[in-house]
Amino acid sequence: MSGVDLPLDEPDLLFAEAGTLVRRTVHASGIRILSEEVAGAKSATVGFWVPVGSRDETTVARGSTHFLEHLLFKGTPRRSALDIAVAFDSVGGEHNAATAKEYTCYYAKVRDVHLGMAVEVIADMVAASLLDPDEFELERGVILEELAMAEDDPGDVASERFFEAVLGDHPLGRPIGGTPDTIAGASRDAVAEHYRSEYLPSQLVVSAAGGVDHDELVRGVLHGLRASGWALEDVAPPASRRAEVRPLERGTALTLVERPTEQTHLLLGVPGLVAADERRPALSVLNSILGGGMSSRLFQEVREKRGLAYSVYSYAASFSDAGVVALSAASAAANVGTVAELMLAEFARLADEDVTALELQRAVGQLAGSSALALEDSDVRMSRLGRAEIGTGEYLSLDEQVRRFEAVTIGDVRALAGDLLGRPLSITAVGAADEARLQALLPDLAGQPAGR
Repeated sequence: MSGVDLPLDEPDLLFAEAGTLVRRTVHASGIRILSEEVAGAKSATVGFWVPVGSRDETTVARGSTHFLEHLLFKGTPRRSALDIAVAFDSVGGEHNAATAKEYTCYYAKVRDVHLGMAVEVIADMVAASLLDPDEFELERGVILEELAMAEDDPGDVASERFFEAVLGDHPLGRPIGGTPDTIAGASRDAVAEHYRSEYLPSQLVVSAAGGVDHDELVRGVLHGLRASGWALEDVAPPASRRAEVRPLERGTALTLVERPTEQTHLLLGVPGLVAADERRPALSVLNSILGGGMSSRLFQEVREKRGLAYSVYSYAASFSDAGVVALSAASAAANVGTVAELMLAEFARLADEDVTALELQRAVGQLAGSSALALEDSDVRMSRLGRAEIGTGEYLSLDEQVRRFEAVTIGDVRALAGDLLGRPLSITAVGAADEARLQALLPDLAGQPAGR
């Protein structure tokens, strides 16, 4: 099957995929509910998605979306924070949440017989959080500790500073959790208003996968939200999918963060592809060849042949209107310049000469295999549904994913590499590094100081 479109004005969809049944209901209130029933599954994962992330913090302090995610676990008029925790612990379930740059998701994994409970509890959290002022202050301290923990991790610091460097003032360049100053300055009233204005039926997407009955899921979601105070009868079309395009301008070409670490954490890369770009399959293949596994060029050249790093890889992240392609390594300070040169040379070689047919075959096989293995987990199936609904509006079956990988040619990889290498390069290093040697990789920076 080809990709399945998920139009916002289509109330009911049903299609089969390799032994599973996918259904989608758009309620009159605008809530979108998707399920993937896996025959024989004895567990299920459910997620409540709101397409609001750190990039959307225009009227609140930076990090408020992540702050709000924490607060939704702190109680409702019907349940205390302990009640919420006990509900899942008493059935051996898992529950958590994630704030990303373009969405927030509250999710749980339980035995299939407890899915109704999970739906009811998360619906209550999403619809009726108290945002208690005392809990707000307590959680402020917890989040400041979380930020401090991340600041102690040079890998986390490198990643945050790298996104700022590549994406500049674009909202996607902001750190998801905010900063100690913005969290210290966040007000409960502003976060509460953010909650009331964004957590609406027309925004909400619910996805579930595993041992799930779609009709029961729909009834449970609607009942849980109504019981917690949401009025769902007023007809409201679903919120449009994110469509704005913000201009992108590199923030900093060279960023050096001095830290007393045993290793220097190095990231270099360029702006990547947006989520809807038709070249995304080619980017996946390119990334696999460059740094996606132990047979990749970066791993073989930097680690296996030269022993200069233990961790070395590449990755690509795509969002609605921007993206990042990154090459990452951690090595002794004395080797940072050599590692950076080697990584950039391997990146450039993708544009200068064709990859081999064997490399292409191996990359497609790796992507197909890892995609199939991931679907053994209901968490991944749930997430795939939610991301398709709030992101591109297109659901891809495993067969269609593999077909698109297999359609990528050697020429596609080389052309894409050439495009990416023509984009502004940024280098970020956390730890000691030879500034002049790194600047030499950025000819437009000759004689200019690095960002700190």
